[in-house]
Amino acid sequence: MFLNSKTVFFTRVLPAFCFALLLTACTIVRNPPKNQPFVFRNKVTLKGNVTKDEKIRLSEELNNYWDDSMKANRVQQLGFIYKLRNPPVFDTNNLARSKSYMNAYLNSQGYYYASFIPSHHFDTIKAQIRANVAYTISLGKSIMIDTVAYNMLDTTKQPIDSTLQKITMLQAKYGLIKKGNPYTKQIINSELDRLLNLYHQNGYYKFTREDMYALVDTLDSRFLKLVLDPLEQAQLIAAADKKRRENPTWGITIMQRMGRDSSATQQFHIGNIYYYPDLKDAYYNPDTIINNKSYKSATQKEMTIFYRDERIHFRPLREHTFLRNGDLYNEDLYYKSVSRLSQIGTWKQVDIKPSIRGKDSIDLYVFMIPEKKQGYTINQEFSKNTGDIGSGNLLGLATNLSYKNRNVGRQAIQSLTSLRFGVELNIDKKTATAAKQPLLQTTQVNLSQTYIFPRWVLPKTILNTLDNKRSLFNVAGSYTDRKTLYQLRSFVTSIGFEGIKGNNTYLFKLPNIELYKVDTLPGLDTLFKSNPFLRNSFKDGQVVGISFLWNKTFTSKRNPSKNHYIRFGYEESGWGINQIIGPTSHVFEYNKLEGEYRYIKNYRKTELATRFFTGVGLHSSPSMPVFKQYFMGGPNSMRAWGLRQLGLGSSQASDTTTGGYTDRFGDFTMEANVEYRFPLGTLAGIKIGSALYSDMGNVWNINKQAADPNASFDIKRLDKDLAIGVGTGIRVDFSYFLIRVDFAYKLKDPARLGNNGWMDFDHFEWTSVRQNGVRIKNYAFQLGIGLPF
Repeated sequence: MFLNSKTVFFTRVLPAFCFALLLTACTIVRNPPKNQPFVFRNKVTLKGNVTKDEKIRLSEELNNYWDDSMKANRVQQLGFIYKLRNPPVFDTNNLARSKSYMNAYLNSQGYYYASFIPSHHFDTIKAQIRANVAYTISLGKSIMIDTVAYNMLDTTKQPIDSTLQKITMLQAKYGLIKKGNPYTKQIINSELDRLLNLYHQNGYYKFTREDMYALVDTLDSRFLKLVLDPLEQAQLIAAADKKRRENPTWGITIMQRMGRDSSATQQFHIGNIYYYPDLKDAYYNPDTIINNKSYKSATQKEMTIFYRDERIHFRPLREHTFLRNGDLYNEDLYYKSVSRLSQIGTWKQVDIKPSIRGKDSIDLYVFMIPEKKQGYTINQEFSKNTGDIGSGNLLGLATNLSYKNRNVGRQAIQSLTSLRFGVELNIDKKTATAAKQPLLQTTQVNLSQTYIFPRWVLPKTILNTLDNKRSLFNVAGSYTDRKTLYQLRSFVTSIGFEGIKGNNTYLFKLPNIELYKVDTLPGLDTLFKSNPFLRNSFKDGQVVGISFLWNKTFTSKRNPSKNHYIRFGYEESGWGINQIIGPTSHVFEYNKLEGEYRYIKNYRKTELATRFFTGVGLHSSPSMPVFKQYFMGGPNSMRAWGLRQLGLGSSQASDTTTGGYTDRFGDFTMEANVEYRFPLGTLAGIKIGSALYSDMGNVWNINKQAADPNASFDIKRLDKDLAIGVGTGIRVDFSYFLIRVDFAYKLKDPARLGNNGWMDFDHFEWTSVRQNGVRIKNYAFQLGIGLPF
């Protein structure tokens, strides 16, 4: 009987794979009790009128509340293999403790009327008596909040101070306890924490959680009615009990404890600030340092610096300390000062010790342990990707040398000098292309110098509301030799301004100047004859303009397991300078916009990561310069394709050429990725993980060409142009870095002529032959460092 590839896949390959998966999804039991039933599996089933997400959350949490005598501790080893070591003997008498723990947890979540039904059954496998233990829990009605009130007055003290109550009520609209919402102990604790933080922002330095509490009123008002008839009293009790079960409600009042220490309600102000910026010992004693009279000192207003060797200037210390003499003590600004002083990079440890002076003043002692002032680093980069036509099997090697000075001119200015040397080697010369390729594909040298000032060298009126402001001055030069094709020389300089507001980061470059010189070699000159449009991408010129970058990272308030990252970038060249000196052919004129969104959903042991990226370069010339265009493929983008080997659109130009150069660059790109990451186990203390992923995207030109219309973007042809790759990989996590090996297959390749580019199960191929006679791989192995996104 004849079987085609699709039949083989569904009748043999897929069942075999499922059977193998079933075999691996097993649990290995170590040291089970002999001739006695033991706990093999635990399960919690919830019933009740709650959302699906709430059931999942409660079920996961409740599984942590099984008593040790009734808990099967499974440890994941490799993939779907689990090990169960020393399982406890099954005894129904131990179920009560688990019920007690689970009920206490449900009470903390507002479920006071839950009912529990235990069950178990035995499986006998290889002389092992395995007990599968379960609890079916009916949650019942959750407690709802009926009223919310605040009473932050201490009536035992005269006169009564109402300042705390006024501060509370001014911020009451931000309260976390809302009428009609479910009652949980967590929401009560969160509200008390919010209030404590509010008071610490308003000078109440000594106020603690012990100075307030939540009064929960569970009493039904009908019980306050005086009733002499015992029958009527019984009816009231029965009605109240029915109401409590059908629609239970509680009132919450946040109150100040009476008669506590009077200093707890005293508002404190900032006094003097003392800096110790050059401490040597990480195990210093603050009191010993303060009492040491051998330090040199310098004073400016209420600020004093004590030092031994090299005194730092006041300016970087003052600009990154957000507490001032006479201000109310603010705990948020206290921690913000610690964080900002640490982030400058000059100090590796910053601690601030508040010290009460007098009745209502707090002096601040800032202890700072500096980083090593100067340092040298050397590191190497390694990447490998199985390519397509032109640059078949590329091995990338790079060495980076850097020198850093963390305190230039005693102003906490960072200086970074970097030298990078890298090469790309073609280690698969025979099958990579129809034309013979040299071993050394690319050589690149880059030298850069960057200065980072811990402030803005701009007038304070410009975006002065941003925090952690920094100015960056950069100058760099590079040389790239793409053998037989082109040599690119560049000189780049810019002045940047960076600031942070909440979880938003902003970076401006005013101006951004880039000078480029391109020398074309015989191999590229030959290609220009068959593809004149390519010449537009390899022109000498300058970039003179501005750029802007904004990114935001945040976690969902309702679900902390959901993390989001948004980035937007804009770059402009030519418009501003042309308005000043008039149009010039030597300055590239374009506008470039980019947007990226990442979403990561964390589960107990796994995570789902998604990413969407798009970028476009708008220009009036036939093409943007090649160094500003987009490309795809490689370890971090469209992993089923080699580096720079996808696109343009569904054009066949690169698959018909025999010139040997098939790098693809475009003005517009879109890419979407989804990746499910999961652990496989631990080997010698090293975490081993894997992932299943899919990449989708392509690159296009914006301006249409009659000679190659399929290379330009057309929404009507999007289904044809989109490329799709699927794959899996192994990730070895060494904590300080991660090595990744990914395998991907071209599920849909716009360069395929048949089946609209889709893989054909009837004619499945690991390799295929293009129109120019070159045999290429429909798959790729990628080696990278770190996660792709």
